[in-house]
Amino acid sequence: MRISIRIFSALFLLTLVAGCSGSKEPLNVRIEPRDKWEAAPPRPFKTHIPEKITVHHEGTFFDPAKQSAAEHIKRVQTWGMGKDRNWIDIPYHYLIDFDGTIYEGRNVFTVGETNTEYDPAGHLLISCLGNFQEQEVGEKQLTALIELLAHSCKKFDISPDSIRTHRDYAKTDCPGKNMYKYFSDGTVIERVKEILKSRPVQGI
Repeated sequence: MRISIRIFSALFLLTLVAGCSGSKEPLNVRIEPRDKWEAAPPRPFKTHIPEKITVHHEGTFFDPAKQSAAEHIKRVQTWGMGKDRNWIDIPYHYLIDFDGTIYEGRNVFTVGETNTEYDPAGHLLISCLGNFQEQEVGEKQLTALIELLAHSCKKFDISPDSIRTHRDYAKTDCPGKNMYKYFSDGTVIERVKEILKSRPVQGI
């Protein structure tokens, strides 16, 4: 009789766990459009299909208490499209603020641009505001990055195993040691895979 009770209890717990995992909220990634940061129109550039994802940090020390993310992103575009770089637009496809707000960058079907030697064709470029050689990565920004990665893998049919960082392709510290540790220890890819396995992705 005791064995039967134990079996029943075990089956009940398994059913409860399965029910809870199946009731997880769907992933709904909100992306602020370009007009939120008053983007200038891009110039024409070659197109591509995203096949992999590469993560950057923007590289400038960012203090959200003193700076507006939208204004900062606008300055990055203005500098990149100016005489120093002569790029066609802001170099990244998405940018993420410290508070987890995700901003639309250049058209995802337009090849990104970089100040280093790797060819970004086929790369979906995501940049986190901040300099993570000096600053720590906050939980809100890291969570938003992971959710955007999962969203992008689903939307563009990209394997999470293809997720890398700038320093994996070029001689650079980007995205900084304090961000890179979450990639080198497997945290980011594991969490992306967990989302893709357990949560439906909305808006796809």
